[in-house]
Amino acid sequence: MNITLVAGARPNFMKIAPIIHAINDSNKAGNSLVKFRLVHTGQHYDKKLSQNFFDDLKIPTPHANLEVGSASHAVQTAKIMIAFEQELLANPCDYLLVVGDVNSTMACTLVAKKIGIKVVHVEAGLRSYDLNMPEEINRMVTDSIADIFFTTTPDAGYKLVQMGCNPDHIYFVGNVMIDSLIGNLERLQKPAVWDQQQLIDKEYYLMTLHRPSNVDEEKNLQELISLLGQQAAPKPIIFPAHPRTQKQLKAIGLPDNIIMVEPMRYLEFIYMVKHAFAVLTDSGGIQEETTYLSVPCFTLRENTERPETISVGTNELIGLNPNNILEGFKKLKSGNWKEGSIPLLWDGNTSKRIIETLLSL
Repeated sequence: MNITLVAGARPNFMKIAPIIHAINDSNKAGNSLVKFRLVHTGQHYDKKLSQNFFDDLKIPTPHANLEVGSASHAVQTAKIMIAFEQELLANPCDYLLVVGDVNSTMACTLVAKKIGIKVVHVEAGLRSYDLNMPEEINRMVTDSIADIFFTTTPDAGYKLVQMGCNPDHIYFVGNVMIDSLIGNLERLQKPAVWDQQQLIDKEYYLMTLHRPSNVDEEKNLQELISLLGQQAAPKPIIFPAHPRTQKQLKAIGLPDNIIMVEPMRYLEFIYMVKHAFAVLTDSGGIQEETTYLSVPCFTLRENTERPETISVGTNELIGLNPNNILEGFKKLKSGNWKEGSIPLLWDGNTSKRIIETLLSL
């Protein structure tokens, strides 16, 4: 079997890494020979940060880097499609395997399908039903034309059936993000900010904000940051911020207890999640990591494509309404936050199930 794997942005790396490890394990066991070609589209173009993730997750050097870089959604998608078509024509495969919901996922799916290559979508069926999110459009387009679907929850499979996907091609296998998390728990690294700020276990908040609705409007960002800082005090909030967000934050200023730091490498960031009192985020994947680690999570969005982190896990959809944020902090500080549990098949063996399923087809 010959598979092309695509990684375009940092969230993809955590999902691709365990799949590569599962392929290598299967080959070593002599079950079958699976050849793979890893293509990095270069959608996230910070080479140092990307290399750190590759090193932390033990991902081999990509066979190809398309180096598309940053651009508008339309331009970036077009650049990926043009470059990836040449890549696939030069290196045909049996399957294209894409993960998640970034522009690279959708763009490479479109190219493969028009060439006649079957597409495997890992993390299929997630839905926020919010078309203001570029990721939701990417998910919907990818799922509408993919051939094989691997899901994180039974609910995701149900949503795929609702949209007309063949139930015989839907496989509930669990969560590859959790494979990476479990596989690296013994390797976590304390970041420099821990000693610099003299942090104490469960005595700080960790925050990530990157969605345009939260960070692009200066007034909205200032009000949100001010409220979060006020409510978290006296505990500090550690905020690894994207470069684009850093510019906005420097313009508006930060409360004294919000400490902005550079983006962290994977092993450092998960260390910070594990030891946090709570996590404040608008990210998707972090909702899953906090659920597995039993860390309270405030999701600062009006919707989530990962409802199992709420129904089963430690996540709450707080939104951006100040009253809801105040209520969330009140619940957290009073010790009444739900304990949560781990969703079904989030056990570290998802990637193994994916490769075993592909070999059985």
